[in-house]
Amino acid sequence: MAGLSKAYQAKEYEEKIYRLWEKSGYFNPDKLKTKKKKTYTIVLPPPNITGELHLGHALNAFLQDIIIRWRRMQGYRTLWLPGTDHAGIATQNVVEKQLKKEGLTRFDLGREKFIERIWAWQKKYGHLILEQLKKLGASCDWSRTKFTLDKDYQEAVLYAFAYYYKKGWIYQGERLVNWCPRCQTSLSDLELEYQEKKGKLWYIKYNLTNLKSQNSKFIIVATTRPETMLGDTAVAVHPQDKRYKHLIGQKVILPLVGREIPIIGDKAVDPDFGTGAVKVTPAHDPVDFEIAQRHHLPMIKILNEKGYLNENVPQRYQNLPVLEAREKVVQDLEKEGYLVKIEDYSHRVAHCYRCGTVIEPFLSQQWFLKMDKLAEKALKVVRKKEIKFHPDRFKKIYFDWLENIKDWCISRQIWWGHRLPIWQCKNPNFKSQIPNQESRITNSKSQIQNSKFKIQEGYFLSLKPPRKCPVCGQCRPEQVPDVLDTWFSSALWPFATLGWPKKTKDLKNFYPTQSLFTARDIINLWVARMIFSGLELLKKKPFSDVYIHATILTKEGQRMSKSLGTGVNPLDLVEKYGADGVRFGLIYQALGGQDIRFLEENLAMGQRFCNKIWNASRFVLGYLNINSKLKTQNSKLQIKIQKEKLTKADRKILRQLALTTKKVTRDLENFRFGQAAHTLYHFFWHNFCDEYIETAKKQNPAQTANVLIYVLTNSLKLLHPFVPFVTEAIYQHLPWRKKKFLMIEDWPK
Repeated sequence: MAGLSKAYQAKEYEEKIYRLWEKSGYFNPDKLKTKKKKTYTIVLPPPNITGELHLGHALNAFLQDIIIRWRRMQGYRTLWLPGTDHAGIATQNVVEKQLKKEGLTRFDLGREKFIERIWAWQKKYGHLILEQLKKLGASCDWSRTKFTLDKDYQEAVLYAFAYYYKKGWIYQGERLVNWCPRCQTSLSDLELEYQEKKGKLWYIKYNLTNLKSQNSKFIIVATTRPETMLGDTAVAVHPQDKRYKHLIGQKVILPLVGREIPIIGDKAVDPDFGTGAVKVTPAHDPVDFEIAQRHHLPMIKILNEKGYLNENVPQRYQNLPVLEAREKVVQDLEKEGYLVKIEDYSHRVAHCYRCGTVIEPFLSQQWFLKMDKLAEKALKVVRKKEIKFHPDRFKKIYFDWLENIKDWCISRQIWWGHRLPIWQCKNPNFKSQIPNQESRITNSKSQIQNSKFKIQEGYFLSLKPPRKCPVCGQCRPEQVPDVLDTWFSSALWPFATLGWPKKTKDLKNFYPTQSLFTARDIINLWVARMIFSGLELLKKKPFSDVYIHATILTKEGQRMSKSLGTGVNPLDLVEKYGADGVRFGLIYQALGGQDIRFLEENLAMGQRFCNKIWNASRFVLGYLNINSKLKTQNSKLQIKIQKEKLTKADRKILRQLALTTKKVTRDLENFRFGQAAHTLYHFFWHNFCDEYIETAKKQNPAQTANVLIYVLTNSLKLLHPFVPFVTEAIYQHLPWRKKKFLMIEDWPK
């Protein structure tokens, strides 16, 4: 009837509708005709180019699309800016796996050829996930799509690095880092995944050197990593531990090595762990590293970058991998009478978040960004509620990290990414320079061309290859091989995507953005870093609201994982239930809780609801079709309702519509998506379909038709952000529609 088929078939409409939307250009705020000059901007959290769409992506995309479609209908110039992240370690791992199948490594290709190989992969697969988002109905402005390795984005990253370097906030230092022996790079604390492992606790006897003046002949330490004892530089006890107080200041002989090391007192030691005495291996344990700094202990590295024992251990252990070395060390300890006992022990072990390799604490020369002042800015803006978290409880994660912040290790030892614009003088006679020697940046396009930077021990900053070494004036300097942590570049996402550091029209119109939608596991990895980056580099907060969406778990409450066989592909669900069915079924459960247990029956409910909307619309159009005079009358744009002729049922449904409009609008203003979906479902299915339509069949057609048209039209507007395809398909068949698309209709008041 009136062009609507008997049943709604999502497959028949969704692709056609999306093509019409794209062709209209209305995803682009420049094409929107609105009286309001006010803008509303959301940047899509950039998925990794290695990423595959999962339910978390889908839920996050649905939430953003709801807000953007709603604000667009309210008359805002809306920009939902999409893009992808180069994902340094993840992408490099994918291509390295391909090379492995060919019997090659990246070192066989060399840096330049390897990067060419990754670019070829990126061009083939890098935008697949964005194409998948279109199938979900995402109304992004695809004309503004960004990639974190676009030329202008790279310039923004270099500018930010140079800015921090100029302030003296970037420095090089030897620090203990999290090291992945397989990826051969440093990782931040936030990039580790911890697994509970069943291991052992080995008790080892360290003999005292001065046996005559002491009642004790030895001290026993407990450790979960006996191989690291080869790098011990002390034994530590708690200074108030009565068992060992008399031993502080004495020395012991390090078993298997024969080196004398001191017994020290430090409050970091837990008297209840093992025997209350612990070995101190500063180069391979974060707590030991801090103890060593307090007591000025030497730091002996016993591992190389591949995770094998190096030349600083006795020869019989050199070139052994960690686990093999552990086995041999334990055998030798037992053979020589140093092993007292072994106990079963469960503990959390850090793994690389990309390849799953066990992380080794590793002493390494790295580049760091000072965090104290940046953290202070980021804390202040949330404490003053200039940026709000939704739900509010998630700001605790944010505060806990920033209040205990450490300097950020921003260098990574991989090849794919933003290479540090730091160069090193290769003339050995000029390595150590006077502290105040300075070097100009050599990049004519940079706004900070004439700024000066201190040279650090023969290193200098240049945003392009220097013609001449500013340190010695003779050599051909080399660029350091490290690239920046991926999160350094993605921290600039809300403004680098808009053209910063250039003063572009987009930056003026759309920054600051308004809302950010993301997951709780990257609050500190990404959200906090965007906040302090915006505040420092632009002197403006990057957004006002941060919505943390729920994590979708399996029906049994387990984490969804493709590798574990518990993952669900959203596109398979779209094929089965239609995009709108999946959208409504997921949003219906987004009630502000921390987790959502995935129930497929909710998607079936969403599909049934879409059919209900379709059938109710068919009834209204059919009602007009039966009453041909009404059809002609109501094909005009103006719908007139005469209040004096309203029946009790008419007044009730109009009042319910007004209340629903008010409640849904308020819920969206406060990011209560699930609550809004429940309200719409109840109103449309029960108030409108079950009650009013049944009553309408018995009323005077002339006035009832106007009420039906009015309620249906406004219901479609309210429902559109949630189920855009079916509502747009219906709208295209309404003879009284005012605009070309429901997507740009006016939000009900």
